[in-house]
Amino acid sequence: MNRVRGLTRTLTASIAVDVIAWVWFLIGLIRPTPPAAGWVLLLFAVPIAIVAAWRAGAAGRTFWRYVSAGMVGMGLASVSAARDYYSGEQTGGQIGGFTAMLYIAGLLAMMLGLLRIPGAHRTRMEWTRFGLDIATMVVTVLTLCWHLVLPRWESWTNGSAAGTASVVVVGAAAIIGMLAFVKVSFTGTGPIDRRALHILALCGAVGAGGGAMAPLLADRPYINTGHVLLPTTCLLVCAAADRQRRASRAGLPSHRPSSRRPSVMPYAAVLATGALLMFSAVHRTDDIVVIAAGSVTVALLVAVRQLVALRDNALLLDDLDIRQLALSHQADHDPLTDLPNRSVLTREITAALATDPGEVSVAIIDLDDFKAINDDLGHAVGDALLTAVGQRLAAQLPTGSLLARLGGDEYALLLRGDHACTLSAIAALLRRPLHAEGHDLVVEASIGLAPAVAGDTAGDLLRRADVAMYEAKSQGKGRHVIYTEQMDQRTAELSRLAADLRTALDTEQLHLLYQPIVTMPDGELFGVEALVRWTHPERGPIGPGVFIPAAESTGLIVPLGAWILEQACRQAVRWQHELGDAAPRTVTVNVSARQLREAGFAGEVDTILRRTGLAAPTLTVEVTETAVFDGGTALDELRAIAALGVKIALDDFGTGHSSLGLLRTCPADILKVDKSFVDDITANSQQAVVAAALIGICQGMNLRAVAEGVETAEQAAELHRLGYRFAQGYFYARPLPPEAVAAYHPAFSLNHISA
Repeated sequence: MNRVRGLTRTLTASIAVDVIAWVWFLIGLIRPTPPAAGWVLLLFAVPIAIVAAWRAGAAGRTFWRYVSAGMVGMGLASVSAARDYYSGEQTGGQIGGFTAMLYIAGLLAMMLGLLRIPGAHRTRMEWTRFGLDIATMVVTVLTLCWHLVLPRWESWTNGSAAGTASVVVVGAAAIIGMLAFVKVSFTGTGPIDRRALHILALCGAVGAGGGAMAPLLADRPYINTGHVLLPTTCLLVCAAADRQRRASRAGLPSHRPSSRRPSVMPYAAVLATGALLMFSAVHRTDDIVVIAAGSVTVALLVAVRQLVALRDNALLLDDLDIRQLALSHQADHDPLTDLPNRSVLTREITAALATDPGEVSVAIIDLDDFKAINDDLGHAVGDALLTAVGQRLAAQLPTGSLLARLGGDEYALLLRGDHACTLSAIAALLRRPLHAEGHDLVVEASIGLAPAVAGDTAGDLLRRADVAMYEAKSQGKGRHVIYTEQMDQRTAELSRLAADLRTALDTEQLHLLYQPIVTMPDGELFGVEALVRWTHPERGPIGPGVFIPAAESTGLIVPLGAWILEQACRQAVRWQHELGDAAPRTVTVNVSARQLREAGFAGEVDTILRRTGLAAPTLTVEVTETAVFDGGTALDELRAIAALGVKIALDDFGTGHSSLGLLRTCPADILKVDKSFVDDITANSQQAVVAAALIGICQGMNLRAVAEGVETAEQAAELHRLGYRFAQGYFYARPLPPEAVAAYHPAFSLNHISA
């Protein structure tokens, strides 16, 4: 703010000096005045302009430094001119050679500043037009000067070197003004405010026009036009600097947006030279041939410029057509894979249904476990994989088909003819390794197909294909399913169930039961497994086998799982307060694969432990082997949970991938042997062999083995004989409410049975 006020003071001071200079000059026109006052005023005007230019602001600082240097040259030239006058070497408005050199040095500094202003970026055609415009201006100015200046050269210069020097300075000032005009009009002003540069352009016009008037005052040697021209020039410099500073503070743009409106300058040049030629022809001047040559040259330059402009316009039209085609392509295609998008697919499905609906079907293809690839290998690999999948499928499409990308990892396929063969071919294509960013990846996809029926719309087909795709996904990886009406009924039921489950979470319809985990052979309580139950206000009890899949498919499993985890932790803390050493030593909570895929799930577990006050070793997180078999985010989150001190249990081990390598990568503490291996353990069966092998593995890897689904004393006895020391199942206890857990005591003991 202080700098802005300072510029305002300098501008005010410059106005005052300029007004005094003009008043004194006008008085000199009426009667003789001492010239000393005019020279003294210059000692005030020039320093004010130097300071104003130096403090013009950060925008275009280098340019304003050049302007300030130029004003220094002007100031030194005025001192030299005063010396010439008082020494008697020059009279009136004439100046000596050294003074002229100082004036020209100041003008050159300003010119160099103008040339250093960065211009706008221009094409080759624009630079060609710019060059033709400059050539047109130069020829026009030279033609006018030839007619107006040369006949009067002797009277202006008086045949002296001083007069010639004065004319040279006037010409230099005119060139500065023209250069500033060209800079503003054609090449751009860079960081310099346009209006500020317009004001500076007036400096050249004032200097050139005023200097040209000096011969008219030859009869008044006590008057020097520099006494008013230089203060006025200084005032314009101060005004330009003030404008620059204010524009910078206000954040005004330094240049106007580019415009394709035609320039009037070439046509004005033709008009000016043509009018001069007509004047010379009427008055039969001696220089008519030169003027005619200049007029013809200007006309030719303008004609060439028009041809260049026409060619440029033609190229612009071609470029516009190309851009329109590109924009149309972008509007209809996916930017990553360059496949048609949903709008094109919808349009093509509509057209196909109008011509031959009986042969039309739509498939939706969703890549399985794509999120894990993004999480493990990065989005660049994920994008490359999506592109590779699209290219492979598009290359193998049957005739009349269309592949589109709907977004994410979903593709859609418009098919005609034999649907089953096409789906089998797609599944086979995707099972072949795909190369993506240095990785060879094998992907599987869940595919849903919806054949068209009479009256279908594109929206109907896409919706039903989506339903079939989710049905395929629910059946496992790499499946393809054809839509049936029953799927819609199941989907509607699933949606209603999910909506009711969301309400149940908010209205305390859910509660937890706890199934004891006991030690063998005495059957003493060791821990519990938390199991969620739902009592619907209208439908009554709904089993977890019904609502858990609904929660999984809709994502509600995440908030549901968080609720179960916190409730179980709070109950464990209450048992510890109420029962002391008799409280369950561990509480087990099932965690779904969907929860583990949430980055930050381990942090949520830590937060719940801190909020409830439960010690981490008391909590056991139970996951299925399929949830972590593929690694990725799920395994990372499980390792972070283990780092908290929480125990990890692998559930249903042996029923899925059954990779022993998983036991080396997964931070498991507990192995829960599935009920399917326990059922026939008393018979000489394969399940019994597996159960025996698993206990050996657990003992060798220092894992706690827990046998699930123990329902008979014979099963319990055989498990104990094989080496199992922990079990759960109906033989010992069904899932119990919290108060029943507190009252639990062994109903069965193998010691008692054997006795």
